[in-house]
Amino acid sequence: MDRVQLSPFERVDDLCRALTGGGAFLVVQDPAGKPNPMTIGWGMVGVVWGMPMMTVLVRPSRFTFGLIERAPRWSVCVPLGKMEKALAYCGSHSGRDCDKLARCKLKAAPGLLPEVSVLEGCDLFYECETVHKNDVLRERLASSVRQQYYPAEDFHTLYFGKILYSYAR
Repeated sequence: MDRVQLSPFERVDDLCRALTGGGAFLVVQDPAGKPNPMTIGWGMVGVVWGMPMMTVLVRPSRFTFGLIERAPRWSVCVPLGKMEKALAYCGSHSGRDCDKLARCKLKAAPGLLPEVSVLEGCDLFYECETVHKNDVLRERLASSVRQQYYPAEDFHTLYFGKILYSYAR
């Protein structure tokens, strides 16, 4: 896969369009090195502690939660205006129950970082290393957000990943 290195901030508009559309893939490897894609619709890129940072949200009920808790590195892979069926499937099915790569005919490739996989066919890639995580706390969340997004009170954990590589295909 040909890669064109980018500043982490160069294509944030494309990332935001994807997140507000069909989503992007958060890809985390299991302990055996098998990649698991999960669709995300919430995340952001910015600067925290002087570092380029990608923040992603994962609910503890998700299979991906157990993986990202153990994996120090992960990727966000952004398909621009395509792969809608795969995004829908990976956002509604668990890697605990099926092989999402096989079901969606997705092909994983090694990332630039050890223990990171990316998905071929995507257009924009962020390879990250977790530097911090914190839980969304009920008592600190606006009631309007809580009522709209957390009726079951299944609050996310936020993972702050230092962006070590960002590139386009």
